[in-house]
Amino acid sequence: MDGIIHDKEHNRFYTLRDGYEAYVEYTVEVGSLNIIHTVVPKPISGKGIAAELVSAAYKYADASGLARKAECSYAAAWLKRNS
Repeated sequence: MDGIIHDKEHNRFYTLRDGYEAYVEYTVEVGSLNIIHTVVPKPISGKGIAAELVSAAYKYADASGLARKAECSYAAAWLKRNS
């Protein structure tokens, strides 16, 4: 299965690639979406999956009128590159 799924109940965006699950977890705080974890298993790393997940989460934040925050170091680096 390709594509990114938003699991609102568990505050996660995830995807399944080559039998592995990659995901970002977030919290919604006063007016902001804060990515707290980005996890991509080693066998599927280096393929841009983390960037796709973070981008999807922040697109959701933008559409929902939420500010972008990043507790996760990967998401913080992504914000610097893409803001």
